[in-house]
Amino acid sequence: MEADMSRVDAVIRDRLASRVALIDQISHYIIGAGGKRIRPRLVLLFSQALGFEGPARHELAAIVEFIHTATLLHDDVVDESSLRRGNATANAVFGNAASVLVGDFLYSRAFQMMVSVDRMRVLQVLADATNVIAEGEVLQLMNMHDPDLAVDEYLRVIRFKTAKLFEASARLGAVLADAPAEVEERCADYGRSLGTAFQLVDDLLDYEGDARSLGKNIGDDLREGKPTLPLLLAMERGTPEERQVIRGAIEHGEVARLADIVAIVRRTGALDATRDAAEAEAASARACLADLPPSTARAALLELCVRAVNRSS
Repeated sequence: MEADMSRVDAVIRDRLASRVALIDQISHYIIGAGGKRIRPRLVLLFSQALGFEGPARHELAAIVEFIHTATLLHDDVVDESSLRRGNATANAVFGNAASVLVGDFLYSRAFQMMVSVDRMRVLQVLADATNVIAEGEVLQLMNMHDPDLAVDEYLRVIRFKTAKLFEASARLGAVLADAPAEVEERCADYGRSLGTAFQLVDDLLDYEGDARSLGKNIGDDLREGKPTLPLLLAMERGTPEERQVIRGAIEHGEVARLADIVAIVRRTGALDATRDAAEAEAASARACLADLPPSTARAALLELCVRAVNRSS
């Protein structure tokens, strides 16, 4: 995908241009920090798999990356994060106010670009996605420091906050190709399941990885009071004393006993169970590709299902 991604990067550089120097500086800082660029790749791969090769695919791939980047800027402010992708977060370098406002710029620039594509269905898909993502952010905020959160409610946040943009990215490839409604829905289902698997692995890596490979601080989720699946499962399976340790840590955002909590999560099999849940979502994503004709793009989409689960960062 090197040639296609190079074109997407060219669109990103061109559309980032602003007459305001600080916007240029922060935008290039966060985009230049790298990342897996899975969402733009989904736009390109589904477009290719369904036979669309027009330039609009590069524009839409850049749009979803802008939306994703805007959410990262806002997330890091809300979560008071200091490290992302192995680099200092934009808010740590430039301050919270600048990060929030540049996130707003990226959102509004993305909508300018959507209009230029001149497809009402594209606008509909992305407007819906950004609204659902915002709902997911608020839901997550409401769930902070709540050790009694139900697993279904935790998964709802994932579907809204993370999986929705994966879903929209996959759907856009089908929209560009004028695919039938049932094909579009299968593409969207793939994106939703892949995004869910991706976030589940992110959540378990907070207790399994190391800061160097992860590119973020270990225990950040716990410090922020996020009751993620590894913690919820560990509380279900642990002793009363272990449950109390985890409850207290979630309620107070306490990382002083992080080593003890990691040991509990591992002893109870919560990490393995979380990975099993991610693998089940990846299997659902793979099943959505059954009716796509064989192609290099389809093979890459199948491989993404494996990589989403078997990763260390």
